[in-house]
Amino acid sequence: MKLSDTHAQPSPRGAKNRAGASVLKAAPALAKARTRGVPRLIETDDDVRAGVRALRRKCATMRLVHDMTGHPPLRRRPAGFEGMARIVVGQQLSVASAEAIWGRTATACRPFAPVTLLAIDDTKLLGAGLSRGKVRTLRALATACGDGLDLNRLAHASEEDVHTALTSIVGIGPWTADVYIMFCLGRADGWASGDLALQIAAQHALKLGERPSSIALQEIAERWRPWRGVAARLLWAYYAALKQQRTAVPV
Repeated sequence: MKLSDTHAQPSPRGAKNRAGASVLKAAPALAKARTRGVPRLIETDDDVRAGVRALRRKCATMRLVHDMTGHPPLRRRPAGFEGMARIVVGQQLSVASAEAIWGRTATACRPFAPVTLLAIDDTKLLGAGLSRGKVRTLRALATACGDGLDLNRLAHASEEDVHTALTSIVGIGPWTADVYIMFCLGRADGWASGDLALQIAAQHALKLGERPSSIALQEIAERWRPWRGVAARLLWAYYAALKQQRTAVPV
């Protein structure tokens, strides 16, 4: 998952963060109005296996992908400020690089909380290996939390409200919000149609003539509801397997 976000142009200072905070204050009511029942969650490996079984029954492509990859990993991460920050830190990096930079960032910011991060000098964060863009995004996220954005309440919000709250923060785009929904909130039907690896994996698995766009992949994934989050895990594993086989998949 190395696709970068397309970020909106900055709005007047504090405006986007206040918008996100406002959405979260109303999130429980909005979620109740827009969703039916409690969203299915992926919390354990048993949940992943249940999703794989369902996908195998309904989709021949998923059967072939699963036969090649085996069961995909759980990929759960903590929610809240730390979970969101880890996603930001790991964008466009290999797993090894992301873990190393995150380790140095977490060491530099103890305890890892919005108020602590805002008190740290940029030089210290840059020294941990963060780019200036990621430092700006982490500070914007910390500021939003200080202004009233309650990330813990996102667990009860609809996906639309989660997207609205998160993408209102400067530097956080749809891909980052999708990954938070899938791995921090554990939504079983989460999906990241803008992810480059998913697009390439779907192209090869479905034998498409060209890589599907984000819109096209969103339509393709309708067949995998309500387990799109497991379908994504399978396709990421499939993408990794294709790379290992040294196929013509671009990297």
